[in-house]
Amino acid sequence: MKEIKLWRSALSVPAVNRRALEKSKTLAADAVIYDLEDSVAEGRKAEARENLEQLFTHNRPTGMTTAIRINPLDTEAGQEDMKTALACQPDAILLPKVETLANVAAASAMLNRNGAPLRVRLWVMLETPAGIVNAAAIAGAYSHETAGGRLEALIVGVNDLRSATGVAPASGRSYLVPWLMQVVLAARAYDIAVIDGVYNDFTDTAGFEAECAEARAMGFDGKMLIHPSQIEPANALFSPSEAALAEARAIVAAFAKPEAEGHNVIDLDGRMVERLHLEQAEALIAKANHANEER
Repeated sequence: MKEIKLWRSALSVPAVNRRALEKSKTLAADAVIYDLEDSVAEGRKAEARENLEQLFTHNRPTGMTTAIRINPLDTEAGQEDMKTALACQPDAILLPKVETLANVAAASAMLNRNGAPLRVRLWVMLETPAGIVNAAAIAGAYSHETAGGRLEALIVGVNDLRSATGVAPASGRSYLVPWLMQVVLAARAYDIAVIDGVYNDFTDTAGFEAECAEARAMGFDGKMLIHPSQIEPANALFSPSEAALAEARAIVAAFAKPEAEGHNVIDLDGRMVERLHLEQAEALIAKANHANEER
């Protein structure tokens, strides 16, 4: 049976902030992304790396998925970051500004060359027009479902994408939707996770919740976060609703009846329900049960 993972909340934590690093271990985020890239000033990169090595060596975070976001591998900082990530061996290494297969190939080769266990996955951030255009090719070539592939998740970098395209911020992100859906489709085609980008105003709870609801409706598994206050609403909004769970249980119960045996399609309260709906219902219930176990 495929491992169930929760992706509802992926909190970004600056690796240079020791207090935030310690606090991160007590939070209810499904994933924590320890950031060596955008949130760390150039002059403090070495300090941030040392902080992470101390954290993972002496008090390794548990109870959530851990990822380290490095700088681009074609930079000196990125090469040093990868050495730190290899030493820490988090659950995943997040590659920024991925645009081509070569970006992922270089990281994958470095992990393999240094004997990193296959459990150390790769996540990629798609933040540029080229990254969005190549999303399906990247997902197909390096999906963890392929032999030796490590790619586990796609994350959309909405801020950089807006900057690169000139698209202005707008309620509902209507101009971004076609590109966001392109990434969702690529992830679903190769059975990997897909995470929506950050919502910048962490004081705007209503706006954040609306964007989470929109992202969930679009098919995203969760959202990248910038503040701990966003964890609880993200976890709630990307979890199955009570209404959805009730319907899923009704579908499972209907197919469990003796009269449904041998039928691929049944009548459930006047609706045609297929076995594919049964599979979806079972997956939804399993996800909800896993979320309850994690509380």
